[in-house]
Amino acid sequence: MGSTSDLPVMKEAAQFLKSVDVPYEILALSAHRVPEDVLQFSKGAVDRGIKVIIAGAGGAAHLPGVIAAMTPLPVIGVPIKASISIDGWDSILSILQMPAGIPVATMALNGAKNAGILALQILALSDPALMEKMCAFKKELANKVRQANQELQTTTV
Repeated sequence: MGSTSDLPVMKEAAQFLKSVDVPYEILALSAHRVPEDVLQFSKGAVDRGIKVIIAGAGGAAHLPGVIAAMTPLPVIGVPIKASISIDGWDSILSILQMPAGIPVATMALNGAKNAGILALQILALSDPALMEKMCAFKKELANKVRQANQELQTTTV
């Protein structure tokens, strides 16, 4: 994430990954304040065994794109509505409008949980155990909707 002020949003990705036993790390890496650290992280990610990167940032939100420019790994960008944000649109557009050749999968504003889910889907492509967890998660989502419909049938509006 671009700074520790992004943690309230980004922790949703971490909580989801933890719930399905996927190891993760959380770092504050500002593309503007510590570009050398971003470079070192991005270029070393493959050698460290990282498979997918979730990068959240607010304001100008350059972090996901800068990381994507320096790694062959898939990067999932989470635009964050920061205190300096223009209603979040600056973050959304900074992550969404990447040049050809430098893709970043862009989530909804503050959509860190979906970033965690997409990361699991990517990882599950080559890991049958994770695919089982992904399928179980999807089944749980469906069951929640079905349960809600049953409850609606027994309540009076």
